[in-house]
Amino acid sequence: MAEASRILHTALIPNFSTLTQKTPCSRSQLISLPRRSTVRCSVSTTAANRTIPWGCDIDSLENASALQKWLSDSGLPPQKMAIERVEVGERGLVALKNIRKGEKLLFVPPSLFITADSKWSCPEAGEVLKRNGVPDWPLLATYLISEASVMKSSRWSNYISALPQQPYSLLYWTRSELDRYLEASQIRERAIERINDVTGTYNDLRLRIFSQYPDLFPEEVFNMETFKWSFGILFSRLVRLPSMDGRVALVPWADMLNHSCEVETFLDYDKSSQGVVFTTDRPYEPGEQVFISYGRKSNGELLLSYGFVPREGTNPTDSVELSSSLKKSDKCYKEKFEALKKHGLSASQCFPLRITGWPLELMAYAYLAVSPPSMNRQFDEMAAAASNKITSKKDIRYPEIEEQALQFILDSCESSISKYTKFLQASGSMDLDVTSPKQLNRKLFLKQLAVDLCTSEQRILYRSQYILRRRLRDIRSGELKALRLFDGFRKLFK
Repeated sequence: MAEASRILHTALIPNFSTLTQKTPCSRSQLISLPRRSTVRCSVSTTAANRTIPWGCDIDSLENASALQKWLSDSGLPPQKMAIERVEVGERGLVALKNIRKGEKLLFVPPSLFITADSKWSCPEAGEVLKRNGVPDWPLLATYLISEASVMKSSRWSNYISALPQQPYSLLYWTRSELDRYLEASQIRERAIERINDVTGTYNDLRLRIFSQYPDLFPEEVFNMETFKWSFGILFSRLVRLPSMDGRVALVPWADMLNHSCEVETFLDYDKSSQGVVFTTDRPYEPGEQVFISYGRKSNGELLLSYGFVPREGTNPTDSVELSSSLKKSDKCYKEKFEALKKHGLSASQCFPLRITGWPLELMAYAYLAVSPPSMNRQFDEMAAAASNKITSKKDIRYPEIEEQALQFILDSCESSISKYTKFLQASGSMDLDVTSPKQLNRKLFLKQLAVDLCTSEQRILYRSQYILRRRLRDIRSGELKALRLFDGFRKLFK
């Protein structure tokens, strides 16, 4: 796996230009999938997923030796690591020799990158997509399916054969599973949004291009299930390379490295060696799994793209999204909403809480939420500071309403805590309602992921609750002391 470069935006596909005449392309070795009906919902309502006819099991080493041989024959230099089964991540790269701290590893050449400029086995299909301005993400997703479908005719056949048939991703959770297991977490909303994005992207491609070129893009191959697979691969393996002007690529071999929260080394292109490398930040002995970082992501973000949750307390960059809303009963609701809207915000917002505290944007939003009508001239300043689109004047302070603002955040925290508590208490006796052992294992696995995520997110909320209560106690204690001092002076001069 490798760090996904960016999240999928709602509008992935622009309005395509007028489609041109179809160009035939031979697919003599095309893999046929069962024909599917039109996709009508954003998330599957059943737990059953059709099997992709390429790739391998998530923990399989069946195609590992063929992949390593192909990579070596294709220009990958000798390696100090090999693919093996591991405790963290099913498969990973394990040290074959002693590896020093500060040592550069991998050196994957650009000829082994899969990018938007990669050569298609069916060039006519690639030309159609590029001619119609398809962006990199859906272009790469379609490219992966196209290359997988022609089997051994593709130069990437050994790589694709070593990819998982079903990537660990929330794309494979059904709507009922998301609603049941992630009801307390804001990651549920992001998962639904991502699934909607992928579904919308596929439907747009199908309507505007695939249906116009059925010989190039037969529905037996280019369907919702294969797009779910290809986007799952991209979300979990695509890497952004800063030293190549932020270019995104799939980098075979490098994407077999697993993530550790204790590691701070990233993949990048090294201009001197002309290959993708990373520099170890610790030594490794033979037999030890070698790790990189997928980025400073929360446990929820790691589950969303990569399908795993680190052990509780091991992720220093973990965070939880706190939902806060303006009260519609507020006399100044309309004015406050307009101020937020002006700066790209809505009446309900989510802000990331970390174990170390909350962002300045949340405090600014809280000031706005509790501010009285007499402070209407400051509404715009508060809304601007609550937006993450500006960099100046975020640390605004209004001592006269600080207590109310902190209480507002505390109330939001405690509301979220109650949702997590309800889920975690119910999870122990949750009826999984399945009959087959395979489905039981799946449900148990998903439930455990959800419990791990909710436990870590609730832990951050509890920490924030403690800090907020202490701050409020200090403020109220200071006010009480000031009041007592004032009373003392008043009695003295009576």
